[in-house]
Amino acid sequence: MEEKDVVRSLAALAQPARLQAFRALVVAGQEGLTPGALAEALGTPASTLSFHLKELANAGLVSQERDGRNLIYRAAFDQMNGLLAYLTENCCQGAACLPAAKPCGC
Repeated sequence: MEEKDVVRSLAALAQPARLQAFRALVVAGQEGLTPGALAEALGTPASTLSFHLKELANAGLVSQERDGRNLIYRAAFDQMNGLLAYLTENCCQGAACLPAAKPCGC
């Protein structure tokens, strides 16, 4: 992962509503969530949530797919894992860290 992508991802997550939305999509897994379900779960107005999802998508942290009349948003687990790997690449100068991080099997 390139540094500019890391900065873009961290900037997108550095806002409480976007962080909450991203975490909810991580919990939802590959099934994802519709904007309506996500707005209801977070107690966020749909128009506000739309803005935040757009920012997360621009950072590559979420994807959207049309399923009939619905949009389904999913966390981009490859991007998330790439970000985590970048942040921990030289952790503890190569020695085992406690507790050891386990990669997401998503």
